[in-house]
Amino acid sequence: MASMKLVLASNNAGKLAELQALFAPLGVELVRQSDVGIPEAPEPHRTFIENALTKARHAARISGLPALADDAGLCVEAFGGLPGVDTAYYATQFGYAKGDDNNVRALLEQMAGQTDRRAALVSTLVALRSADDPEPLVATGRAPGLINQQPVGDNGFGFDPVMYLPQFGKTFAELPTEVKNAHSHRGQAAQQMLALMRERWFAAPLASS
Repeated sequence: MASMKLVLASNNAGKLAELQALFAPLGVELVRQSDVGIPEAPEPHRTFIENALTKARHAARISGLPALADDAGLCVEAFGGLPGVDTAYYATQFGYAKGDDNNVRALLEQMAGQTDRRAALVSTLVALRSADDPEPLVATGRAPGLINQQPVGDNGFGFDPVMYLPQFGKTFAELPTEVKNAHSHRGQAAQQMLALMRERWFAAPLASS
């Protein structure tokens, strides 16, 4: 199979490394958008899929290469699915500086006295062959759990220390990295995306009878 270059519409080194390892078996080389001189796209939308699509289209248009983008966040049932696309800036809504620790602190404060603690980490991945591709590949991963009363564990980032997974009896931040990646929202979305790419982009051409 010929190798393929794919622009990752993200400048996050951790995300690049995680996805690069997953896509390597397909012969796909992921290139960070900043490495090919692409500025970040605006993310004006209220849904993960619209933002991911906007980011992928922006990267594909400027680079002339196929592109992959993700948008992800925390959806809390008691808040009607919010913070959602505003997850990274959650703390700033409550007067805190942007950052993981403040996000966790603000969330726990907002959840105080809340009996419905259901939440899900959600990741939507979008891949395009070109900026004008009418059939984007879309994969969504969802890791449901409960918001813990306090942070536990130090493996992971974001809301991992307060995302309690009943099936493991642990938070994401207490799980070994390989277990976390297999069950995380991003891990699930990436596995789905790999399957879609195999089926749609890399399938052997069918000979006509």
